Amino acid sequence: MIVSETELLAATVRERAAGKTIALANGCFDLLHVGHVRYLRGAAAEADRLVVAVNDDRSVAALKGGDRPILPAADRAELVAAVRGVDYVVVFGDPTVERLLRTLRPDVHCKGTDYTVDSVPERAVVSSYGGRIAIVGDPKGHATRDLVSRIRATVTIDDRRPTTNDQRPTTNDE
Repeated sequence: MIVSETELLAATVRERAAGKTIALANGCFDLLHVGHVRYLRGAAAEADRLVVAVNDDRSVAALKGGDRPILPAADRAELVAAVRGVDYVVVFGDPTVERLLRTLRPDVHCKGTDYTVDSVPERAVVSSYGGRIAIVGDPKGHATRDLVSRIRATVTIDDRRPTTNDQRPTTNDE
């Protein structure tokens, strides 16, 4: 379910009161791919409830470049929310997830395999409240930039030209 930060804080208080553990994963998730799904499923296995923080459009552009994001934050959040094991999705605009970590204090902060426990930028914040870091997902062999490159390589000039029923290509059979 997609929630605001205020709703998320209330939900995590309720979940903890019910004895549930909380994991937090974060990312851009711009063109959701199998690597993202594996990361999220790995994160879901670390606690009773999984919160996913999705970067807003401005922070994605700052992190990935001016031609990103490909999909707007609302679409990316909806796609992430549809992944099995994801309980809550929140869109955030900070340069890092540190503020959310300080606010929510999840039991587990999950990062992908492009990190080690020692290289996680938020390590000190997580340690400060007694949380732990989990490295989850498969080896980083999937990237949106690679998908975009493959798509661009397969698109021809003819593919970019708009067609209507009156302009559709003809064949010898017509």
